[in-house]
Amino acid sequence: MSKFVRQSKYRHVFGTSAKREECYDQIKVARSAWDSNKIAASTQQFSVIWDAAGGGAFVPINYSDMGKRTPNPPLVAGHKNEILDIDYHPFNPYIIASASEDCTVKIWQLPKEGLKTNMTEPVQDLKGHKKKAGTTNFNPVANNILATSGTDFLINIWDIEKGSVVSSVGGHSNIIQSVCWNQNGSLLNTACKDKKMRLIDPRANTVVRETSEAHEGVKGFRSIFLDGQNKIFSVGFNKSAHRQYKLWDVDNFDKYLTSKNVDTSAGQIIPYYDSDTAVLFLAGKGDGNIRYYEVTNSEEFIYYLSEYKSADPLIGVCAVQKRALDIAGCEIVRLLKINKNQVQPIAFRVPRKSDLFQDDIFPDTYGGLPGLTAEQWIAGETADAIKISLAPENFAERKKEAEEAQINFQKAEPVKELSEKEIREEHEAQKKKSLTLKQNF
Repeated sequence: MSKFVRQSKYRHVFGTSAKREECYDQIKVARSAWDSNKIAASTQQFSVIWDAAGGGAFVPINYSDMGKRTPNPPLVAGHKNEILDIDYHPFNPYIIASASEDCTVKIWQLPKEGLKTNMTEPVQDLKGHKKKAGTTNFNPVANNILATSGTDFLINIWDIEKGSVVSSVGGHSNIIQSVCWNQNGSLLNTACKDKKMRLIDPRANTVVRETSEAHEGVKGFRSIFLDGQNKIFSVGFNKSAHRQYKLWDVDNFDKYLTSKNVDTSAGQIIPYYDSDTAVLFLAGKGDGNIRYYEVTNSEEFIYYLSEYKSADPLIGVCAVQKRALDIAGCEIVRLLKINKNQVQPIAFRVPRKSDLFQDDIFPDTYGGLPGLTAEQWIAGETADAIKISLAPENFAERKKEAEEAQINFQKAEPVKELSEKEIREEHEAQKKKSLTLKQNF
């Protein structure tokens, strides 16, 4: 009796690591215990949070700069304390945001030819968090809109061009561990150390809904939107400290759709979802292996596909945007994995014999072009992400991002820091003013 085999275009996806000479060596990744990817990528380059003395720093690396590197490269180093997270602008591959323990978020404009000397002056300095700034995430549709979270339990929404806070959302009772925009940039999803997952409307400054307890384990968890599926995927730990994933309906947090224990390893899992193929990747910190699954609307929802295996434990990982991949070679996803002192590209491909463009595995994809201005988004407008074809005849369209216009940053006036004496004097003046008002009333 034959066994039924589920049909899938991605059942035979395989991951291949780059050759040694195609990796990036002599990488000194930061040793912070903060749960971040420690690496971010655009279509032209990637950046790694660096292990630097005397403050926080990161190093941008062009994709062409492979092989051995100088052990002391030029740094982007303007933070007073360690950098905790970085994220590239979705519409400009040379602009990047960094969040730091010094409570600030800085915006940097990187040179196209690569960094030649240390960079210490950002194009924008965002000051609004009262404690550590822990995450930074650009809106995928609205130009120059950035969400940041801090250990002050707040999410700030910024217009980075003006350097101003658009809105500030509370509702969290502990450290916010992950933040994710939905596909059209209208909602945020957060994972918090209080074990709750929340859906947030940042323009209304409200928590739309929250779970009672996403994962029972005391260790942290993450959650991401599964774009196009109207679902949210979370990964954390159960009461027995087993790594576990759950799938949720965006419209109902009362009960998860499905749940499964992954394994008994201790490292937190970094999830990445490719919405074009509906393939989900789970990369565990401290693991050498990367599991991948297919997400469907059938009964079980999440189906295991295969596993990329390696003996090198993972420190951090991120995905390269689809427009920078080897489309002719049927590369559907490329992950950049940080090992002990190396960044290693891993290409995931669908085996095909034909040299023709495979439109069934490469539907129109995220185009890296803004659908809204910051002003339109702030006013309440919503738009779908602009998509483009990856067919060879549209190659010129894919290169538009590399010819981006410069953003006219308007630096906010620096806030004067008062001395202790000035603070006391200001406090006394306010007390006198308050007393006068009460007496007149």
